[in-house]
Amino acid sequence: MTQTQQQTQPKANARLGANNYGKAEVNLMKVSRDTPRHEIRELQVRVAMTGDFDAAHTQGDNTDLIATDTVRNTIYGLAKEGFEGSPEEFGKELIAHFVKTGPRVTGGFMEFTEYLWERIPVGGEGHNHSFVRQMPQRTGRVESSDGQTFKVTSGLENLYVLKTTESGWENYLLNERFTTLPETHERLMASFVTAKWEYNEGQVDYDAVWRRVYQQIQETFTDHYSPSLQNTLFLMGQAVLTVCPEISRIWFQMPNKHHLQYNLGRFGLENNLEIFHVDPEPYGLMEGWVERA
Repeated sequence: MTQTQQQTQPKANARLGANNYGKAEVNLMKVSRDTPRHEIRELQVRVAMTGDFDAAHTQGDNTDLIATDTVRNTIYGLAKEGFEGSPEEFGKELIAHFVKTGPRVTGGFMEFTEYLWERIPVGGEGHNHSFVRQMPQRTGRVESSDGQTFKVTSGLENLYVLKTTESGWENYLLNERFTTLPETHERLMASFVTAKWEYNEGQVDYDAVWRRVYQQIQETFTDHYSPSLQNTLFLMGQAVLTVCPEISRIWFQMPNKHHLQYNLGRFGLENNLEIFHVDPEPYGLMEGWVERA
């Protein structure tokens, strides 16, 4: 088809659907220096605005639009003036600001990943101003359609847990053509835990709830014989709902990070569940919501 034919070809009838725009992967660290014992918080932030943006998309008319560069600057500026509490509360501050200052903005959402830092231990105590970054990350999403009422989802990622006993996999479908995996009541079980949870009340101490969830997931991983990763997923969720009345439901994603007992018999060596090959892929993957009944 020639360029002339393309220009004269009738255009399809189209309309703009749901849309948003903003700034992503804004990397922010805030250091609180009010006392000699400093506090730090590091976030990667995405802010997206929703509203009346039809003209910009369909006509190329940018009148009254907030520049995405302004969005980035605002994140840093409001972090200086605010961000005294949780990242979730900071998300509310940001969305409310853009609804107030953007003539065409009616709502939006803020997503974050918080990188966790612990104080470097020196002489048995955490150092005042030196830190080491931890593996797990805290996550969350704050969204609003009016800048005044908010839906908050909090979560965590990359919590790597492992137990060297009290786990097995038995009584599954064995009489099947392609099943080769032998049953076991003794295995090493490991997983990267990803979780997110929703709240059933408006006023929440998000920092305190996150710490409770983080601790409870780890404690529950230790406190039972696990006949399956699925069972451990459910028990974790049940325990979180027990200790966190603020949470309405929680979702988990848990890959089974296979640690396979390595065959040392060919070398004349006995492997009494001591030496494992950590198999990167493929892996079993379990997902599910645990909700209040």
